[in-house]
Amino acid sequence: MDAFIDTLIQLLIDWGYAGLFISALLAGSIIPFSSELVMLALVKVGLNPAICVLAATLGNTMGGMTCYYMGHLGKTDWIEKYFKVKQEKIDKMQRFLQGKGALMAFFAFLPFIGEAIAIALGFMRSNVMLTSLSMFTGKLIRYIVMLSALQGALSVMSV
Repeated sequence: MDAFIDTLIQLLIDWGYAGLFISALLAGSIIPFSSELVMLALVKVGLNPAICVLAATLGNTMGGMTCYYMGHLGKTDWIEKYFKVKQEKIDKMQRFLQGKGALMAFFAFLPFIGEAIAIALGFMRSNVMLTSLSMFTGKLIRYIVMLSALQGALSVMSV
């Protein structure tokens, strides 16, 4: 399985910005994937960091919105089967989000609970435009911070 993942990551790196978009889309949905690794590799080979951040953010936001739309459909059996998110977690997240609304999509970048936030907002029928804008903003800031931190760590290690 590791060889498959390594090959997939290399393929996505070879595809440049489109590969980064796809890796971020996968990572933003239900598939555990490291789009940061692809982004860092692309920046290291000379691609524009700003375009990389934008491609990753757009892909990851679209991936997160798939979680939102799955919640919007309300198919709890699908969510439990494909997203591996239990109904209890969604119910708990809905109670937490009650009264906070679509702006909470900003936190959809968080590991472990980001998908549940997006799914719960879909169940709650939060405003799609505000949800996607909030989600985009949170993911944009995350990718900027992540790239800066990774580049800083690599420059310290190479000294």
